[in-house]
Amino acid sequence: MLYRPINKLQRFIRNQSLLRVGAFLATLLGIILFSWVALAQRPVTLNMLITAPDAQPWRQGLIKDFEAANPGIRLNLVEGPNATNLLEDLYTSSFILGESPYDLINMDVIWTPKFAAAGWLLPLDDRISQQELAAFSAKDVEGGRYQDKLYRIPMRSDAGMLYYREDLLQQAGLKPPETFADLMQISQTLQKKDKVNWGYLWQGRQYEGLVAMFLEVLEGFGGFWVNPDTLEVGLDRPETLQAIEFLRSTVKEGISPPGVTTYQEEDTRRLFQSGQVAFLRSWPYAWPLGQAENSPIRGKIAIKPMVHAPGQTGAACLGGWGLGIAKNSRHPEEAWKAIQYFTSKEAQRRFILTAGFVPSRQELFTDPEIVAKYPHYPQLLQVVNNAVLRPPIAQYAQTSDILQRYLSAALAGRMAPERAMQAAAAETRRLLGAKG
Repeated sequence: MLYRPINKLQRFIRNQSLLRVGAFLATLLGIILFSWVALAQRPVTLNMLITAPDAQPWRQGLIKDFEAANPGIRLNLVEGPNATNLLEDLYTSSFILGESPYDLINMDVIWTPKFAAAGWLLPLDDRISQQELAAFSAKDVEGGRYQDKLYRIPMRSDAGMLYYREDLLQQAGLKPPETFADLMQISQTLQKKDKVNWGYLWQGRQYEGLVAMFLEVLEGFGGFWVNPDTLEVGLDRPETLQAIEFLRSTVKEGISPPGVTTYQEEDTRRLFQSGQVAFLRSWPYAWPLGQAENSPIRGKIAIKPMVHAPGQTGAACLGGWGLGIAKNSRHPEEAWKAIQYFTSKEAQRRFILTAGFVPSRQELFTDPEIVAKYPHYPQLLQVVNNAVLRPPIAQYAQTSDILQRYLSAALAGRMAPERAMQAAAAETRRLLGAKG
């Protein structure tokens, strides 16, 4: 009978097939496991958009040090345009279009309210303690909040200040000015002595820098622009007109050049650095340039908080940059690790010593190694602590545009100041839905 050999043959074939299937499944499982492990071990890449000039300081050791300390994370810098408003437009467009490619958001202080109000950022309150926040400048931390929630950790600070020719004041036996009247009087004295061509330079072109400069003068006269809590608008108040009249008087009296209403930061910085000017309102970046080896004013300048009206206090417009996390980031935990590293004491110290930026951590303003290279930083801390925020409101960009247009018209003589500020106040109230 043949059925037994046939059955044995069938069982043998079936067993061989099962063995092949088992081997195939084992191989497939091995491939899947290997792929999973490979993917798990592959570094996570965080994307961040940044202005082209700022990219180089980041790459000069800062990113390499971070990646060495965090081998599972890579940071990809996407270089954007130099102008910060264009960078903001790129961030905004990417968010509006949907899936933004950016994980870390490098923000100018004035972007925080807009980005947070739009729901584009993750709140960070539960990731950092109040004790940890206390190490940073209080104003810089405040600049990272919107409606009592924290969305941005300060990476570096910035604040407007008054530069002056310390050598010329000492030679003339004059003390640094404290009030707007002092500034005018000292300027005229030095001009009469033919020590300088111009007394005072400020940024008067129609752009965001005009608003930053004006906010300091406005605060110095005891005025205000927009109260973020009540949305009250103060542009048509007497203090605002006094601030405008002071700036107009610098041109009328020949303290400032007629073209100052067209100047931006670099226009004023270059003229001051040429040695022809006694006083300059500018940002901290101008200090290392003024102290460069080939600078005519090297070793001749000093800084102080902005002057003010009698009975008032000086004000510095807060600038600076900080880091937040995009709400749609697929890697929020890795992004937070990056923020912790880049805002840490040691990373900031290296960043400052390499690039000369202003720290956001208070203790670094008096750090011996930093002060040895930048002896004006203890004074700079006084300026930063005296800083004021531009209104932290979601409609900041539109509010600023209104002020820029009407303020420029008033300073350039295209509109009477009172009429210009009445129009600016009315338009701002309509925008904000405010009554007063």
